[in-house]
Amino acid sequence: MTRVLVIESDDSSRRQLREEFERNGFGVVEAPNTELLSLGTAPADVVVANVSFAGSSSNILSMAAPLPVVVLADSPNIPEAVECMRAGAADYLAKPLQPTSLVAAVERAAATPRVAESVAFSPIIGNCEEMRELLDQVTSMAPTESSILILGESGTGKELIARALHSASRRRHAQVITLNCAGIPETLIEAELFGSTSAGPSSTEDPATRRGLLEAAHGGTLFLDEIGDLPTSAQARLALYLDEGTFRRLGSSEAHRVDVRVIAATHRDLRQMTKSGQFREDLFARLNSVSLHVPPLRERGDDVVAIAQTTLERLAGKFNKRGLALSAGAVEAMRRYRWPGNVRELENALERAVILCQSKTIDADLLPIHADTSHAAQADAQRESSSSLEGYFLRFVLDNEDRLTETELAKVLGISRKSLWERRQRLNIPRRRTRTRGPRR
Repeated sequence: MTRVLVIESDDSSRRQLREEFERNGFGVVEAPNTELLSLGTAPADVVVANVSFAGSSSNILSMAAPLPVVVLADSPNIPEAVECMRAGAADYLAKPLQPTSLVAAVERAAATPRVAESVAFSPIIGNCEEMRELLDQVTSMAPTESSILILGESGTGKELIARALHSASRRRHAQVITLNCAGIPETLIEAELFGSTSAGPSSTEDPATRRGLLEAAHGGTLFLDEIGDLPTSAQARLALYLDEGTFRRLGSSEAHRVDVRVIAATHRDLRQMTKSGQFREDLFARLNSVSLHVPPLRERGDDVVAIAQTTLERLAGKFNKRGLALSAGAVEAMRRYRWPGNVRELENALERAVILCQSKTIDADLLPIHADTSHAAQADAQRESSSSLEGYFLRFVLDNEDRLTETELAKVLGISRKSLWERRQRLNIPRRRTRTRGPRR
């Protein structure tokens, strides 16, 4: 039996709704206010509430999550309907109500959480205990409005977890905007994130305004990947937004208020970075109140085989080589290998194998992996054998990344931070999680 929580301050309207739902076989709980929701004890599958409880901040939609909410409007209007639907309402119905429409809306809403969860987790492959626990945490945290910090090595799929959090939240109907903090030059990232306002050549000319990604994500989610590479000046602005819900564009003193959920991710040790002065303690505190850890592929057991099979099927279709299969030797090699580059490395290895394969079976020798060779030993061999420019880049980064910041590394190499990050990804040399150097000067 579907249970409906009816929240309506008018006694007569509340009684009529209860009678209508009971006639159609629903279980009904009545309330004149949102107290049951605030206590987290709502005994219902769907909430039906008067729009007066939503307000401009759509408070009831946040309080009810993950329960779907059908909003009833005494004096319906289009802007209000758009705002409620964008904020995550399952439906918006105008009074006087048509009984069949009301019942249909509640029945549709009752199925919404199951559909949303299925869609949210569909790209994620994982059946090991660690991944099951992680997905349980995602299910619990997604409906909240808390900022979330996702931790894990490079290539583990942190962005997939961020998108699952968004897709299972009340913001799923809005967009999720992604910014890689390591992929944008330090001098440009603040304008990219917060926008900018610049005066024209004439004092009478209107200033030129550029919206940033924070403003563009209004109503949705902003995913900040590699948050550990965010410059300290931008960290201060972000901490202010998380504190007050407002921000200022570069070059402007006007405060703007937006409704954005911030999800951040990093492979770096932010706690250690706060001790060395590289990361602001107040921002770390805001982000780390809720954190998730994505396990590395080497700790996920047979998940590596399941991911490989799914990836192989996708790549075989992409390169028009359908029917490809992994040999027993290839599967065993995958199980033994430690995958320092995690899922990203696995995908790259399989793509190479699919391209080179001349038969219907991919053998272990087509996979660029060596189960008896550590990541450090591979890096040492590359340092000793390579005399190319990429070899020099590899040697320099591995020898100096513990004492230089990304900005300093890029400056010495004569490239941008974005180019440095791109080469790291191409050569599979992720930034180390622990650092021994002192604070920036």
